[in-house]
Amino acid sequence: MARSPSRPLAVSLGDPAGIGPEVVAKCWDNRSGCDLPVFVAIGDPRSLAHVWDGPVELIEDPRQADCVFDHALPLLQIAATDCDLPGRPTVTGAHCSLDALEIAVGLSRSGSAAGTVTGPVSKEQLYSIGFVHPGQTEFVAERCGVSRGNVAMMLVGPTLRTVPVTTHVPVADVPASLSAALIEARGRTALRGLQRNFGIPEPTLAVSGLNPHAGEGGMLGREEIELIEPAIAALRAEGWRVTGPHPADTMFHAAARARYDAALCMYHDQALIPLKALHFEEGVNVTLGLPIVRTAPDHGTAFDIAGQDRADPRPMAAAIQMAAFCAANRELVE
Repeated sequence: MARSPSRPLAVSLGDPAGIGPEVVAKCWDNRSGCDLPVFVAIGDPRSLAHVWDGPVELIEDPRQADCVFDHALPLLQIAATDCDLPGRPTVTGAHCSLDALEIAVGLSRSGSAAGTVTGPVSKEQLYSIGFVHPGQTEFVAERCGVSRGNVAMMLVGPTLRTVPVTTHVPVADVPASLSAALIEARGRTALRGLQRNFGIPEPTLAVSGLNPHAGEGGMLGREEIELIEPAIAALRAEGWRVTGPHPADTMFHAAARARYDAALCMYHDQALIPLKALHFEEGVNVTLGLPIVRTAPDHGTAFDIAGQDRADPRPMAAAIQMAAFCAANRELVE
């Protein structure tokens, strides 16, 4: 990792019954080998004790993490009445995971933390306690005062960055969900994020088509002509480097990836399949368009293996490394 931020990162443990506590603890255990910066975990210490016998030190302020990190995992404690057992999620655990997320975001917004890394949560459990957001991304955006339409999800691996224009939308509904304005907005957010979070002064964005062969001049669909090309033209008129629309099946081989800094894709799987095929264990979800840095490992709670010492910490380590990288880049320009 080239640079680290001047302040610690805030890492929410996620659902206490999931693998979040285990992978965060394993990251601290291997902090030197993974070249991880100082971070403070946020959650119930009992969720760590259920899966790990390493040293934990409770702190009250993230600034104390620097003095603790070498010999113990610094933890800001969530005071829950009970603590879930691994693999057995409850409403109490949902409250704990939401409180941890709220605190992590608040620390980043106040400047006490350099950025937020969010552990995996159970949407089903969160919905049972009145959570009204599609996911953590939308919750974080609201807490930051940003419209959900102005944020974008970027999936990042060592050799590829992808941004889906539409996310959790049925494939049959994707064409009707697309508009030139939405494509333009996602593209602009991606380009600004490449500048701000990744330190790329003049980024290049490659835009995919929606249809096979990018529509074949309208023979296989007109979305490229009526929606995607106008959005690309608008971004180019602002001075951005934008190419496309490209056939999606030729965008992701090594030579193609060398020609752009990120790929803007029209729907969820068009963006996530190449990223996961190339970087399954290293993929990181980076939220663009926020006033804070927010990353997350690209996996869920994995209740089925929680508490069995089977969880792979590499995605969480990658998310912590990425948050540090983005936060350090922001510190250079802000």
